[in-house]
Amino acid sequence: MEPGDDKKDTCVSGETSMRKNTIKNDIVERDSHLREKMRFIDKTTLEIDRELSDLDRLAFEFTTILQNYTPYVIVSGYVSILLGRARASEDIDIIIPKISFPKLKKLVYELKEKGFYGINEEKDSDIFACLSEGIAVRFAKQNTMIPNIEMKWAKNNIDDLVLQNTIKVILPHGTLLVSQLELQIAFKEIVLKSPKDREDARHLQKVAEGYLDKKLLQHYKEILREFH
Repeated sequence: MEPGDDKKDTCVSGETSMRKNTIKNDIVERDSHLREKMRFIDKTTLEIDRELSDLDRLAFEFTTILQNYTPYVIVSGYVSILLGRARASEDIDIIIPKISFPKLKKLVYELKEKGFYGINEEKDSDIFACLSEGIAVRFAKQNTMIPNIEMKWAKNNIDDLVLQNTIKVILPHGTLLVSQLELQIAFKEIVLKSPKDREDARHLQKVAEGYLDKKLLQHYKEILREFH
């Protein structure tokens, strides 16, 4: 060991500790800032006061049309992003109940009139066939592919449960319906399990601390364990 190595090691250790503390303080400050912009009116209604992102605008534009034809619920990563998680996503996942071909045809017609197109399928009959086979269909704005909407029919009891238990998220420019947070957290922890999904779940638990029903969360985890 060279003279002064101990001192260097101490300096490096001190710098590392300082960086960790800075990152921790930044996270605490960010979470506090997020809470200032979010207000739980009750367990089924959340108000968020912030500027819209491109992803938010896409969600509003699509669901404003969609809600005229069918109930819907937004699930997966965008829910965490909507509630302040700082990560990228290329799509917004939406579940709807099964609808008739005539109703789907009207929906697709209006989407096209408002500047959307089907990425994987464009014909009404092909879109209906995909959904009927349990395949999600994607929509984006003309001349773009990302971000996009991934829409699928409810195909099992869990999807039905998600549709029946939604949270209303009120933003300055409108309202979105998202999955109940307890169910969203349970699904990410028990079914999806990827590092990204676990981080999403941790974020939701942190920002909704004090409002989550822990017994309900455990109940959903038990249901998902039995189902999967």
